[in-house]
Amino acid sequence: MSKTDIKSFNKKELEEYLIAAGEKPFRAAQVYEWLHVKLIQDCEEMINIPKSLRTFLTEQADLKELKLIKTLTSKTGETAKFLFQLEDGNLLECVLMKYHHGNSICISSQVGCKMGCRFCASTLNGFERNLTASEMLNQVYLVQKLTGERISNVVVMGTGEPLDNYDNLVTFIRLLTDENGLHISQRNITVSTCGLADKIRKLAEEKFQITLALSLHASNDTVRKELMPIANKFSIEEVLKACDYYFEQTGRRMTFEYSLIAGENDSKEQARELSALLKGKNAHVNLIPVNPIKERDYRQSQTESVRKFKLILEKYGINVTIRREMGTDINAACGQLRKSYMEETSE
Repeated sequence: MSKTDIKSFNKKELEEYLIAAGEKPFRAAQVYEWLHVKLIQDCEEMINIPKSLRTFLTEQADLKELKLIKTLTSKTGETAKFLFQLEDGNLLECVLMKYHHGNSICISSQVGCKMGCRFCASTLNGFERNLTASEMLNQVYLVQKLTGERISNVVVMGTGEPLDNYDNLVTFIRLLTDENGLHISQRNITVSTCGLADKIRKLAEEKFQITLALSLHASNDTVRKELMPIANKFSIEEVLKACDYYFEQTGRRMTFEYSLIAGENDSKEQARELSALLKGKNAHVNLIPVNPIKERDYRQSQTESVRKFKLILEKYGINVTIRREMGTDINAACGQLRKSYMEETSE
C-alpha cells in the first residue's frame, strides 16, 4: 500500500486529510508545525499529539526522508556540498553557501536532467524523475538541521530544470514561504530556467515575487543551439519576450545567467551582441566563469576576457556582476558530486 506524501500538503489539505481519518481539525496545525517549523523526520517525534495519531501517521504518511551520504566542505568554510539518498535509492545534491548577508542554499529540482546543456554535469547520466515538493523542501530542512544555521535564501538552480517540474515547484514555493512554516520571503527565492518560454509565461501568472534567472549563455541562436538543445525549441527572441511578460506581470527584475566559455561565447563581438539584446530591459547579467568538467573540453574564460566582456556590457548601460567562485575545490558545479559518487560505487 502506498503512503501519503503529507509534507507536500498545504495546511488546508492536511486538515482535510486528518478529518477524513477521524481526527479533530486543530490537529492539522500541530502536525504542520512539526513538519515545517520543527523539521522532524519521524512522526514519533510529534510528542504533543496522541499516540494513536502518531501511529497512524507512521503507518500511513511518507515524509520523503533523505539520508545523508556525503558532505564536502571547502577550504574556506564558505561552501558545503551535501549528497543525499532518496527513499528509492536515487541520489541528489545541494550546496550551502555562506555570505555576510546570510546563508543561501542551492537545491535540486529533479534527479538528473533531460535538458542536455553541453557544459553541465547534471545531464551526463540522463534524467530519472521529478522531485516532489517535499523532497525539495527536505533539502532546505535537513541542511538547516545539520548545520544548526538559519537558511535565508533559496536558489533552485541545482540539478534539473525547475520549470520542467512545474507543479511541484509551485507547491514547493508556496510551502516554503507559508507564514505557518519557515516563512522564507518570496523575494529571497531564485528559480533558474534554461528557457522554457511557455512555462515562464505560466509562472508569471502566479504573480510570485521570486527572482527568475534565465540561463542565457549565448548572444545569438546559432551559438545557443550548440550549447543548449532547448534553443532548438525556443529561440532567444521567444524566450526574451516571455521574460518581458514575466517582468510586466510581477514587476521583478530579470536575472540573465551567462557562463563564459573560452572561445565559444566570450568574444568582444558577442558582448556587444548581448548588450543589444538586453538594452532597455530591467535586467541584471550575472557572468559566470564556467566550471570545467572532465567529460567536456570546454575551458573557463581567462580573467582578462571576463573583465573585458563585463566592461563592454557596462559601456552599453547593462547592469552586470561577475559571480564569485565558491566551492571549486569540492566539485560544487551541478551534478559533479552525484556523478563521481555513482562512478565510485559502481566500480
